[in-house]
Amino acid sequence: MNPNSFVNLTNQYMSSTDFDPCQRAWIEINSSAIEANTQLIKEFVGPKCSLMAVVKADGYGHGAETVARAALLGGANYLGVATLKEGIDLRKAGLKCPILILGNLVSKNELKASLLWGLTVTLSSIREALICQDIAEDCKKNFNVHIKVDTGMSRLGCDLQDALSFCTEIESLDNIHLEGVYSHLASADSDFDSKGDSVTSSQKNKFDTLINSLSSKNDSLCFHLANSAGTLCNNSLHYNMVRVGLALYGQNPLPKAKSDLALEPAMSVKARVSLLRTVPKGTGVSYGHKFKTNRESRLAVVGIGYADGVSRALSGKISVMYNGKLIPQIGSITMDQLVLDITDYSDLKVGKIVTLLGKDGSNSVDAQLWSEMIGSIPWEILCSFKNRLPRVVV
Repeated sequence: MNPNSFVNLTNQYMSSTDFDPCQRAWIEINSSAIEANTQLIKEFVGPKCSLMAVVKADGYGHGAETVARAALLGGANYLGVATLKEGIDLRKAGLKCPILILGNLVSKNELKASLLWGLTVTLSSIREALICQDIAEDCKKNFNVHIKVDTGMSRLGCDLQDALSFCTEIESLDNIHLEGVYSHLASADSDFDSKGDSVTSSQKNKFDTLINSLSSKNDSLCFHLANSAGTLCNNSLHYNMVRVGLALYGQNPLPKAKSDLALEPAMSVKARVSLLRTVPKGTGVSYGHKFKTNRESRLAVVGIGYADGVSRALSGKISVMYNGKLIPQIGSITMDQLVLDITDYSDLKVGKIVTLLGKDGSNSVDAQLWSEMIGSIPWEILCSFKNRLPRVVV
């Protein structure tokens, strides 16, 4: 073959086939659902309360930029990320809204980059505050910061007994603008209906005491405490702003409680059937032969596995959806494939699309169901889907 002809054929293949996002397995993101969920939450918290859309971990696996733009269209006032890189990526994408880095930054280079990219940082100690002051003074800029206070999470944040003096010290620094003070709820998704001395009520009482001390000195501070569960379970946790993650993506953080909000899941996970085969009764399927057919069976191989984010712990527990029907998955889920028993589903052919998470006809499967099957949480399910699964915005 002429070398030029070979190059031309290769280029045609690469442009038309190799980059088809729906070739093997993919994730569909409904940006309109995220926008609508944001609007519902904004209406729920009311006009006096701001909404921070938490888009860390690549928007809980949905794609941070896609989620951020949809949430801002829905009325979000602020974005929350976990890392410096996440914040910079959003700035590079052209987003100019306020962005708070929720994680601790400790090095001078990280903090300087935050200032130069216009990101707001979280401070948990005076050490980082003094570094920020030096950087801001050198750059002749003001550094926006939020202080985090530990009220019971025992993770990030300054000690509660030091919070008042910490805030006073920061407000004495000329180039530091203390914009907000916040803490994080540890158990709002589990003790929302408890009465008396629940962890959440204890944290709220501690936070209220701090607010009363600080408000008399600075009435412009933004106070925020509630995550998704705290936002939905008790409006006394709203303060000036709420930080919403899971609910933004259409998942109810309080599955045992009925929510008046008609939140719509924004993620669907889909994959194609890549092979069909018929096997006799007693045939072992996949690694370890933990499943053996109890009749002559027709099997379908689907091109998605645990390297894509479908946990191996789900093996033999889940069903996929096709034309409104639930089809059982059998055998061990492998790195790149899983197997279905389609003996009773003759209409499923090679190349057809099945839905693992999402809606299909009258059936739906969501992250909450998967998490209950393996003793996990929906946050982990959503964040597990790897980048080798293309995100397709619909």
